[in-house]
Amino acid sequence: DVTDTIKQIVTDHEDGAKLSTPQRTHLKSAQTPQGFRFAELLQAHRQATHEVTDDAALMEDKNIALVQGETGNIKLTTPEDFTNMANTTRYETRTGTGFDVHAFCPGTEIRLGGLSIPHSKGLAGHSDADVALHALTDAILGSLALGDIGDHFPPSDAANKNRDSSEFLDFAVKLAAKSGGRITHLDLTIICEEPKILPHRDAMRDRIAEICALPRDRVSVKATTTEKLGFTGREEGIAAHATASVEVAVKDI
Repeated sequence: DVTDTIKQIVTDHEDGAKLSTPQRTHLKSAQTPQGFRFAELLQAHRQATHEVTDDAALMEDKNIALVQGETGNIKLTTPEDFTNMANTTRYETRTGTGFDVHAFCPGTEIRLGGLSIPHSKGLAGHSDADVALHALTDAILGSLALGDIGDHFPPSDAANKNRDSSEFLDFAVKLAAKSGGRITHLDLTIICEEPKILPHRDAMRDRIAEICALPRDRVSVKATTTEKLGFTGREEGIAAHATASVEVAVKDI
């Protein structure tokens, strides 16, 4: 679609020009590639009586299917076009994954998804053992190859003892932004038999969205069990898997 207001010169002389403004709703910008049936296009070229700038100009009297174009599809005609293309910022989406596990220990509540949830056990860990936020933190760091949570918050550092994991996630979000990344979507799966996640799922989404400064509809929280199999099935701990999609500005790949 044409987004600029187009002006047509009606008269042009030394005192100035008179213009008219065509209705923009009836205007389209022609981009390449353009596709036509070869035999019809070849015939149109052979019958052409004037110079044209693209194939579409020869096929305008046909029923042409219009396809929405992209602003990033820059036409390369002059040397200046190539220079502008080299200086144009392009974007790519990178994906990172995170996985974390914490074992149950004696306690009366757990930290999960940024919430305190009453439970018959606690979760063991150097920080608050929020397995969900740890997985999300690693997913964001992984999307930009910025290491993992242990690189930035080693368990050997006493300052991380009992630390709120929302600080880890906030750090990863800010580090991603500093590195030119913009988080577009987070997907979290919590794996456990107990506690039941469904009653807390929406509150987790809200809390994660708040930490990451994202709209709620860009944060997905799901839960599953392992059908009594493995350490989660034996209720020995909780696991979480996360995926982060991050849009990054790049000049080359």
